[in-house]
Amino acid sequence: MNESGNNWSEASASSRSSVHKWTTGWVVSCGLAAFGPRVFWDYEPLISIAFVLLSLGVGAGMVLANGRHLRQMDELQRQIFLDAGALSLGVGMVVGCTYEILEDIHLITFEPEISHLVILMCLSFLIGLVNGNRKYQ
Repeated sequence: MNESGNNWSEASASSRSSVHKWTTGWVVSCGLAAFGPRVFWDYEPLISIAFVLLSLGVGAGMVLANGRHLRQMDELQRQIFLDAGALSLGVGMVVGCTYEILEDIHLITFEPEISHLVILMCLSFLIGLVNGNRKYQ
């Protein structure tokens, strides 16, 4: 492999690592914002607001890291990512709207939870990435 290939490989690894760190940070900060009031600080409003704002800030960092990672990808990787994102968005919108309608017309007895939709979208994105990589091998 030539020097430019090594530089691209190192940049790609660094970009993936950055996305991983920001995503992990966001998951942790989101978990603290969601469960911290009950478990750690007895619903103290100022602390809760601080952790919600921290989660928003780390989430913004995660979005920016994903954007940098996407710009660093080659055309095929971008296409796979775009296809997986389109699948995830489509599944999220269709299933999310249907999920809410089911509750509105009393076909389910529980209130829809956003966490269910997030999990479904993550799984559909992962399936899209796996299928896309398999397709272009």
